[in-house]
Amino acid sequence: MTIIFYDIPSTRPGNAWSPNTWKTRYCLNFKGIPYKTEWIEYPDIEEHCKKFGILETSKNTDGRPHYTLPAIHDPSTGVYLADSFLIAEYLEKTYPTPSLFPHNTLGLQTPFNDTYGGQMDALWNFILPATCLVLNPPSEEYFRRTREKLFGTTLEDLVPKGENAVVEWAKYKDGLGKVDTWYAKSGGPFLIGDAVSWADFVVAAYLIWLRIIWGEDSQQWKDITSWHQGRWKILIDNLKKYETIV
Repeated sequence: MTIIFYDIPSTRPGNAWSPNTWKTRYCLNFKGIPYKTEWIEYPDIEEHCKKFGILETSKNTDGRPHYTLPAIHDPSTGVYLADSFLIAEYLEKTYPTPSLFPHNTLGLQTPFNDTYGGQMDALWNFILPATCLVLNPPSEEYFRRTREKLFGTTLEDLVPKGENAVVEWAKYKDGLGKVDTWYAKSGGPFLIGDAVSWADFVVAAYLIWLRIIWGEDSQQWKDITSWHQGRWKILIDNLKKYETIV
């Protein structure tokens, strides 16, 4: 049976853009699991999740439940589930081959999403305002309102400028540099060598987000693909066959 994959649309070709949902799309494509995408705008996510009993993934600052995508529905088991890592664990258990956690690395890879995200702090002020511009009107309004409340400023003022932009962009490069040192120890193009794993899809999901939002001809993308001996271009090129959007 075909899994229903819930994702957030955009104005970009193919609709897909979100790094969190790309993690799940990569996993589904890698495992060759039949699926189809249903597109949910940001303001509709909470109602959609409540309707199907999909649990919240975190709490808002006021203690209210916070609902996010990706989410899936697997008709073969009746499961509804949100959160990219929980989905990866479910897919691994239900559809074990090929493995997202080869060589029994589930325990080692469990904290990778947060560990990787911790190196990306300098990125957000650059990419979040640009992301808002590619969303459909309902999601654009929601995204702007919630992010400006979170940061306490307009998205336009969030973008680093002048010398500060140079400094912050260098910080992002340094963050990726730390990740590069992890890859350099593997002896292969992927984090655990020659085998693709969940961790590679986490890294690639962020990279494809930047490529989609800024474009392949942008200076930002040219910078990123030139860093660390071309590590990030090589990685995303190696995973290109798992970029299918259905």
